[in-house]
Amino acid sequence: MKKETLVVVLALVLAVLELVHGGNGRQWDQAPPGSRPHSVTITEFGAVGDGNTLNTLPFQNAVFYARSFADKGGAQLYVPKGRWLTGSFNLTSHLTLFLEEEAVIIGTKDPSQWPIVEPLPSYGQGLDLPGPRHRSLINGYNLSDVVITGNNGVIDGQGSVWWDWLHSHELNHSRPHIVEFLHSEEIVISNLTFLNSPAWSIHPVYCSNVKVHNVTIKTSLDAPLTDGIVPDSCSNVCIEDSSISVSHDAISLKSGWDKYGISFGRPTSDIHISRMDLQASSGAALAFGSEMSGGISDIHVDHIHIGNSNKGISFRTTPGRGGYIVEVVVQDVKMDGVHDAIEFTGNWSSHPDDHFDPSYLPVIEQITLKNMEGTNISVAGVLSGIQGDPFSAICLSDLNFSIADSAPSSAWSCSNVYGYSELVFPEPCSELQNTSTNSSICFSLSSYTALAVA
Repeated sequence: MKKETLVVVLALVLAVLELVHGGNGRQWDQAPPGSRPHSVTITEFGAVGDGNTLNTLPFQNAVFYARSFADKGGAQLYVPKGRWLTGSFNLTSHLTLFLEEEAVIIGTKDPSQWPIVEPLPSYGQGLDLPGPRHRSLINGYNLSDVVITGNNGVIDGQGSVWWDWLHSHELNHSRPHIVEFLHSEEIVISNLTFLNSPAWSIHPVYCSNVKVHNVTIKTSLDAPLTDGIVPDSCSNVCIEDSSISVSHDAISLKSGWDKYGISFGRPTSDIHISRMDLQASSGAALAFGSEMSGGISDIHVDHIHIGNSNKGISFRTTPGRGGYIVEVVVQDVKMDGVHDAIEFTGNWSSHPDDHFDPSYLPVIEQITLKNMEGTNISVAGVLSGIQGDPFSAICLSDLNFSIADSAPSSAWSCSNVYGYSELVFPEPCSELQNTSTNSSICFSLSSYTALAVA
């Protein structure tokens, strides 16, 4: 369809809907919770929920129409029961996307419906390959006041075809995510299930004031490099009361990659994560980095359950990253069936290109881990910093890990790290029993967390 014809069609759609709705948008007799003053349903734009009809254009047109209510309190796009196949579409400000119970938005397996976009400036390339990447299924750019929610509806990325292409080296561009917001604020994602993302499920990047709560995220446990929630160069993010089971990292905090992240210079900070159930079959339940070149700080995590995971809590970096991970508190954690409960590594050696400068060394310090219990743990901790750039002020308090009978003889392994510990079992490395480390500095961060939660 020519561009001019499409504009005329959209204008006619708007005119008809204005007549039908009296200029006010449809008022639902029984509006879903949290609805806005104006609401339309996706079927009014020709969508068919049979699981086979492609609905990319109806979603795009519905969002285009909803934009007309931006200065009138915003609009809700209602998705009823059905299976709604679609390609990538963009959202708009002051919009609620609401999925009713048994409503399923399905990402098409046709890669042409996932447009190609430039790589993120803080990364310099895509997730999987150099150059551009596929745009995510549901996108927001430079938006404010957006809600994606529902009555336990589902968004299914149908990622298996993308995983196969990655395994067989048939990808032409990096895989897409399910939801991605860029340069946006006041974002809420809640009361939904996300299934089978091609790559990451929820990816806010360069955003502020983001809340994710009461969501379930699942992918096949043998899917390649599928992450759950990835706050990336974001500030003031709250993630709580959710369950994530993926193959790679359940929650991963990032802030850019090598020189691209350093020059972009936007950190991830003021992140609160609470009351989560996490599983990561080949990655970490909670990961920091390794793409952390813009910096990560002021992170508060509590009341986490980690089960059947390769790693529990992982801090990752490498020479050439620059940046920092500082002022982190993780407390009140229960683990079961985790191979490595705690990991610090300074040799996560992936780079976007060969032009990184190994003299750009990261700073890893003031990390407090406290009040943790673990059963059926293989290794309590593997902490390996960078020679000449040790990780410091790593503080452990009240940790009790029950080591599995089949586990290696050494529960802890340490190099190029320094810290303080108390009430830790099994007894940690000598590097973590440094009496010169000021324990009041380590644990004052935990006091701040308690005050913030209260």
